Amino acid sequence: MTKYCIAVDIGASSGRLILGYLEAGLLKLYGIHRFENKIVQNGDSFCWEVNNLFQEIKKGLKKCKEMGIKPDSIGIDTWAVDFVLLDMNDQLLTEAVSYRDPRTDGMMEKVFEKVMKERLYLETGIQFQKFNTIYQLYAIKQKTPDILEKAKSFLMIPDYFNYLLTGKKVNEYTNATSTQLLNAFTKKWDQELLDVLGINKEMFQEIKAPKTILGSLKEELVSEFGFDLQVILPATHDTGSAVIAVPEQDDTIYISSGTWSLIGTENYFPICVTKAMDCNFTNEGGIDYQFRFLKNIMGLWMIQEVKQNYVDEYTFAELVNLARDVKDFKAIVNVNDDRFLKPDNMVQEIMNYCVETAQDIPATPGEVAKCVFDSLAVSYQEAVSEIEEILEKRFEKINVIGGGCQNEMLNQLIADVTNKVVYAGPVEATAIGNIATQLMALGEIEDIKDVRAIIKNSFEVKKYVPSQQVVS
Repeated sequence: MTKYCIAVDIGASSGRLILGYLEAGLLKLYGIHRFENKIVQNGDSFCWEVNNLFQEIKKGLKKCKEMGIKPDSIGIDTWAVDFVLLDMNDQLLTEAVSYRDPRTDGMMEKVFEKVMKERLYLETGIQFQKFNTIYQLYAIKQKTPDILEKAKSFLMIPDYFNYLLTGKKVNEYTNATSTQLLNAFTKKWDQELLDVLGINKEMFQEIKAPKTILGSLKEELVSEFGFDLQVILPATHDTGSAVIAVPEQDDTIYISSGTWSLIGTENYFPICVTKAMDCNFTNEGGIDYQFRFLKNIMGLWMIQEVKQNYVDEYTFAELVNLARDVKDFKAIVNVNDDRFLKPDNMVQEIMNYCVETAQDIPATPGEVAKCVFDSLAVSYQEAVSEIEEILEKRFEKINVIGGGCQNEMLNQLIADVTNKVVYAGPVEATAIGNIATQLMALGEIEDIKDVRAIIKNSFEVKKYVPSQQVVS
């Protein structure tokens, strides 16, 4: 009997519920519900509207009944590092503050006063980003310590939604690794680190791995939806789910391309060496306790902001075409500079960077867009070179997955700049990985090897070769 799985995939700008099932050995997808996600200003803080997001999840499940679909399971993935704190009555102590909020400014340096940077990396394996959970929690401790004192439960965003569905509190492994509070080797919360920072250890939950079946819905939700289903943990960190869907695995570097670009490889052990730390690579948890050795790059957030700065006068496709038309323009910005994390105006920030670095200044939408795409391609090349140097291995292929893989101009730029063959697809990588994990938990697919074989046969993947090569 066919098993129907719902992937709830919520990114930084939108969310969706996608139905997935196996048919004749192929994975089929069907969109159920899409909705907007955005950061809102609440007082002095930039926050996510998590309760509104949960209502959208409920709307999508109600649509299932309207469509005559009874799903067997649901799995939720979102972005990483952000969280909520609950009090003794399981009520929110604060809003779900976004990683783009400036509260973490200077917090990394304060943590280094308590813990040696090298110790932090060698034990957690996580790259240094000022918005990591560790610095968010330390900001709360520094500015509003009473909140941490009252906190009884720490739940990351998908953990919170799972709690609202089932009443059960757990911290899922792949997302927990992004906090920089998990020991990469024991795969448990680093108790000594929490003690040193004075962060309440008791609020953290038991860590559960992807494929864990949490259980059924709360009774009131069964009555509301008209059906019950199993809540299953996928890799709740969206990149963790996306990487499951990488079909090209042998000697392949992946780029999960969306608001952020995550570029790296899969390993069975963390690479917590000084060179990796110096290059700011991370070792995030993956399916079956594999590690995603990768670098976080600013990604298509920049072009999303550029589009908004031009008052949405141009579609993304039009910005790509305009960039193609200005072949002779060349300027490169450091996409990982913190100035691009949440500027007041992305276009002006790009122009300012070019002025400060004595480069040609982009003056048209096409030139701005080309600057972004060229800069991303260069940042990918730098990361590829670092990966090959650290691992002492040459990779022949790059597999771009996620929504950004639809940008054919950028795909060709990547092939040309890296001099490697680029495979683009699947587009819905995160939802696919989420659904595949549920199907493994339900016994419909045996293991990750079978998952990838099914994905490779189920979805289109385009090939791009460097311009100087001949297509084979």
